Amino acid sequence: MSKILIFSAPSGSGKTTIVRALMSKLSNLEFSISACSRAPRGKEKNGIDYYFLSQEDFKAKIVSDDFLEWQEVYPDSFYGTLESEVEKIRSKGANVVFDVDVVGGLNIKKHYGEKALSIFVMPPSIDVLRERLMLRSTDSSEAIEKRITKAEAEITYANKFDIIVINDNIDTAIEEAMKVVTSFLKK
Repeated sequence: MSKILIFSAPSGSGKTTIVRALMSKLSNLEFSISACSRAPRGKEKNGIDYYFLSQEDFKAKIVSDDFLEWQEVYPDSFYGTLESEVEKIRSKGANVVFDVDVVGGLNIKKHYGEKALSIFVMPPSIDVLRERLMLRSTDSSEAIEKRITKAEAEITYANKFDIIVINDNIDTAIEEAMKVVTSFLKK
């Protein structure tokens, strides 16, 4: 039976980089593409990075109970996991990898229990996180400060995850995540 790997972290902590590194090294993983109600950023593509839905379509899927989990992450900005996406991956026997917000990660862990490993990627500090977000050049200063405020709250949830990986060096963080994930998949 396939297993579930959940990576959560404040925006800019490096979870997506870690997930991509694991995906490139472990062939039995498949990424669960989340849905969101925001517009694509930079070079993001629908069906590859996210399923980009209008707010109306997202809300309709909430009403029809199509989501395994969903959150209004920012006012009028929804993110969620379509249950059909997860079941499609699991039906192939692949292990499902999530790159989701903190509350969504905890909800998925609660749903799958021992079949899931939840990993919180911790930034070394809020100042380093702010610097990383600024270097991305994808958000306004106002949007970055919203993300920082949210990050401060999200960090308080870290101890609810199975594992905390501190990303003060991306190569070390990837190596630590690889050890934890391969050990979990062998169980």
